[in-house]
Amino acid sequence: MKTILIALLSGILVTGAASAATVTNKDGETAVLVVVEGESRMEVAVGSGATEMICPSGCFVTAPSGDRIGLQGDETIEIVNGSVVVK
Repeated sequence: MKTILIALLSGILVTGAASAATVTNKDGETAVLVVVEGESRMEVAVGSGATEMICPSGCFVTAPSGDRIGLQGDETIEIVNGSVVVK
């Protein structure tokens, strides 16, 4: 019974991580995104060529260009010329 519970919880954790939005910075310098999830606001720095996972439960993101978009948490996005491009 304990083994089944551990396997079930592990599956839930993996599924939760897989549903986060993926952000890849295609620009030549670090981009700072402002991420707002509910009442929480944080800045996420994405290095040049780096990929980060954000917004597992949906959020609003403000790009370096000032663009603001809403994410559900399952998108793949790229930062190009300071703007966010949803794929």
